[in-house]
Amino acid sequence: MILFVRDLTVIDFSYLCAERGLLGESLIVDVELHGDLDQTSMVFDFGLVKKVIKKAIDSSIDHALAVPAAYQGCTLSELGEQQRVHFTSARGTIQVAGPAQAFALLQAEQVNLQSVEQFILQQLAGKLPDNVQEVRLTLRPEASQGFYYQYSHGLKKHDGNCQRIAHGHRSTIQIYQDGMLSPRLNKFWADRWQDIYLITEQDLCQPADLQQLQPLPGDLCSRYQAGQGAFEICLPASHCEVVPCDTTVECLADYIAGVLKALDTAHQYKVVAYEGVGKGAIAVR
Repeated sequence: MILFVRDLTVIDFSYLCAERGLLGESLIVDVELHGDLDQTSMVFDFGLVKKVIKKAIDSSIDHALAVPAAYQGCTLSELGEQQRVHFTSARGTIQVAGPAQAFALLQAEQVNLQSVEQFILQQLAGKLPDNVQEVRLTLRPEASQGFYYQYSHGLKKHDGNCQRIAHGHRSTIQIYQDGMLSPRLNKFWADRWQDIYLITEQDLCQPADLQQLQPLPGDLCSRYQAGQGAFEICLPASHCEVVPCDTTVECLADYIAGVLKALDTAHQYKVVAYEGVGKGAIAVR
């Protein structure tokens, strides 16, 4: 017997890639449970499927930085409860430090759908009843006919896991000029923020301010203290954009609309910015 749940949850996270560097991702999770019926004539209670499997995902990789620990250009080091990552990519060296819970260490040479699926299955080991003989996961990005970008960021003011300095999203964007969807503007911002790390200007720091990382020439650095602990990141300036606001989706939508309005005051701009799948903010200028 097979029990299935479509759209169980969405994983919003960032990962390190040898070619593209640091990038955000949003993946929809479908699950199948293969097994025998239990004493209640179920493979597994639907309510418990979400509690058990979603909890395992949320506590391991969601809003974390996925690191391919077996990649030869990746170096990991621990200092107390802090994890440090030094990663060499075609776009330059990326360094991140923070509490260990902010990282998902995949024993793989690259982060892809298969290695993420395997990582999640490892987190589920021993958490399902004996009658469940096999778990199959399907991870998929949102099907989109429009423009999107993949960004990473950190929200130091957030009480939850969004405070982690390197998590991210795959996000659709829709920009309207005087009520008409503008493919030109959508493409411009999708290209501008493809595989970008967004830094709040207030969170920029000097290399000398870092306590755990050693930045390279040309790096931009960010450091802050949040509820979960101290976070630091440094990466090539070409991999970043500094914005004068927090990087919540509300602020980003308003920032884009404000930039467009400042360039052309004769038109009205409406920006529909998404944060991953099915949620976002609208700003009008």
